[in-house]
Amino acid sequence: MTALPVARRLGHDFSDKKLLRTALTHRSFGTPNNERLEFLGDGILDCVIAAALFHRFPDLPEGDLSRLRANLVRQDTLHRLAVSLNIGDCLRLGEGELKSGGAQRPSILADALEALLGAIYLDAGFEMAFAVIAKLYQPLLDELKPGQVQKDPKTSLQEWLQGRKKPVPRYVLLEATGAAHEQRFEVACEIDTPSLRTIGHGASRRIAEQAAADKALKELKA
Repeated sequence: MTALPVARRLGHDFSDKKLLRTALTHRSFGTPNNERLEFLGDGILDCVIAAALFHRFPDLPEGDLSRLRANLVRQDTLHRLAVSLNIGDCLRLGEGELKSGGAQRPSILADALEALLGAIYLDAGFEMAFAVIAKLYQPLLDELKPGQVQKDPKTSLQEWLQGRKKPVPRYVLLEATGAAHEQRFEVACEIDTPSLRTIGHGASRRIAEQAAADKALKELKA
């Protein structure tokens, strides 16, 4: 399927169509692929979101701004945005990834979106990349409210326990499987008082820890 509809939904007409094609090419398909563009797009996205939050919330301290940015650029958020753009329909994947559902895998979709942002920067410069990201994130930015900063599950769990003078949790890596670029992690969140153990899974150890912490916090609050 042609990649042009994705570019139109992002609001950018690529001068260099090779950049668009590369941004939508997973490493399983061959080379050139989108890994370097994803690296570039990740940095640009961090910069643009940081600037947007800095100007939108002039009174928020650094810690709250950092948590907001982390929430906006995490894999889950990027995945939802990628799905809304139908990026999966335009990905170029190897036969194995196609058969295993790679076009719907959150990590692949999130990386492809960041690669597209990197490609836009190379094609038209920082101002265009800034404009595309600002438009893409406008609905999410509009939903944010000062004073209601969403903390990550690990921070929320630790604060919940400390507020009740309980020991902080431990995170234990149980298993890491898969090839280096497609690993899956299983992590346990262990709490002594009250006695609780939850398991989280994710494409990185950090994501798995957050998932385990989220389960623990929900069980404690229930």
